[in-house]
Amino acid sequence: MGDLDVRKLRMLRELDERGTVAAVAQALHLTPSAVSQQLVALSKEAGVRLIEPVGRRVRLTEAARVLLRRANDIFAELERVQADLLAYSEGSVAEVRVAGFAATLSGLVLPAVRELRDSHPGVAVRLVEADPPHSFDQLVRGDVDVVLSLESKDSPAATDRRFHRVALLAERFDVALPVHHPLAHAPAVRLADLANEAWIFSNTGTCRDISFAACIAAGFTPEIVHHIGDWEATLGAVALGLGLALVPRLINAGPRDDVVIRVLDAEQPTRHVFAAVRSGSEEAPHLAAVLGALAEAAEVKAAQRG
Repeated sequence: MGDLDVRKLRMLRELDERGTVAAVAQALHLTPSAVSQQLVALSKEAGVRLIEPVGRRVRLTEAARVLLRRANDIFAELERVQADLLAYSEGSVAEVRVAGFAATLSGLVLPAVRELRDSHPGVAVRLVEADPPHSFDQLVRGDVDVVLSLESKDSPAATDRRFHRVALLAERFDVALPVHHPLAHAPAVRLADLANEAWIFSNTGTCRDISFAACIAAGFTPEIVHHIGDWEATLGAVALGLGLALVPRLINAGPRDDVVIRVLDAEQPTRHVFAAVRSGSEEAPHLAAVLGALAEAAEVKAAQRG
């Protein structure tokens, strides 16, 4: 067996995670033929067959799975080596590229950046707006260093050994009502009290799924009369009395005199936000600082609105 190329090992791991050469090629910005050639070359380096054809696709051999069980530890250890080397670069500016969807950038990353300017002036944060699964493809390729994501069907499983995860926020949803709604200033508002209202939901995505499930749990099927993905437009429609909306707390509604945001007294919909880095890299001083600042920002956000 010759020396194994770590980059080819990463391709093998991606094939295990994604299932097809085409999916690996798309995630790594390569052609399928280039991926296939690299995997064949890795088999030669290993001295054993690592992939085998099954119809028009390929699958990993048992030898490949044995190799990957060790390879995951290798990848994590390489990240730790890089972390150790960065620790010797004291005084230099460390750049951290953080990818997240818009609400996390404004609600968590920007407050974290403000805190880091004082506590870790040597850390320069670069923001990248991206949603999963694309943001995790960027993390695997090394295009970004941290990903903020929701627990959803588009994010990797918690058991995925490629990533180290940090739970940040159990984010509640509140209800947006027009200012003259009968319940806008009621002592308490329950989701069940709004069963006969018209609703504004997004067309797709985690917010829609969580909101719909919460309504069902509260005992009713929501009458969705408008489908809007933009939160500013959603609140504008609420102000006009076109319907009510469930709004996650990371959304910066801003001061408005035509919409009231009420905390639900029960049946509060919740979505879970987490940060992910490549396994092993969490020990790098600059990444540890960023993850810590994100956790502090999430703690402040969680304390808002009760």
